[in-house]
Amino acid sequence: MLPPRRKGIYILPNLFTVAALFGGFYAIVMAMNQRFDLAAIGVFCALVLDSLDGRVARMTHTQSAFGEQMDSLADMVSFGAAPALIVYEWALKGLGKAGWIAAFVYCACAALRLARFNTNIGVVDKRYFQGLPSPAAGALVTGFIWVLDDYGFKDAARVDWLAWTAFGVTLYAGLTMVTNVPFYSFKDISMKRSVPFIVIVAFALGIAVVNIDPPLVLFAAFCAYGLSGYVVYGYKRSKGKPVSVIATSTDEPDEAGLHR
Repeated sequence: MLPPRRKGIYILPNLFTVAALFGGFYAIVMAMNQRFDLAAIGVFCALVLDSLDGRVARMTHTQSAFGEQMDSLADMVSFGAAPALIVYEWALKGLGKAGWIAAFVYCACAALRLARFNTNIGVVDKRYFQGLPSPAAGALVTGFIWVLDDYGFKDAARVDWLAWTAFGVTLYAGLTMVTNVPFYSFKDISMKRSVPFIVIVAFALGIAVVNIDPPLVLFAAFCAYGLSGYVVYGYKRSKGKPVSVIATSTDEPDEAGLHR
């Protein structure tokens, strides 16, 4: 009788995941060294890499349970712990207990959002995320820091209005992650389909616009996305359309409130 074959791991998608994890770790290290511009860049690089690992796995048919768990753990570091620590070091530590509580609430909401995503993955409409996705929340918080740092606010913890603004942004991003508000996921866009020529032109123009002022343009884009879910929610409510992204019921009685 042959011994059971050992299970291996697919290297290509997990390389992207590990690279995204490094982006989050790099961001934390840069924040500890007061280089908040580089910390923000680290989170944004992690966001790009995180968006690629799943697509690469699907395109190469290398999806695995290991990859899913690895991706969640990397997301918790890059878009949960890293933004919370960065914003605390940049501004929130000047607020005392209120500052670290806001940072913790963001971090806890990121963990809760990732856990809910993993458990509801089979019942959520794939066209929408249930709540703000953690990469977008991380980009919202660190994008705010990147813009202000770029405009010369190097010691935000000493500026009361700026510290309280960071407090508000952090809580908004954190709490929006655990709402039931639908955010478009872009998962119904297929890379294998042909697209009109104008789409490529628009993509090139988008890259050009980002290069005009990367911190400001990227932050503005994620602000728009961070508000878009509430706009969709309000529009559907006003038209009497269902707002839940849960496609079917679950077996867990505690999840009943998600279907309203």
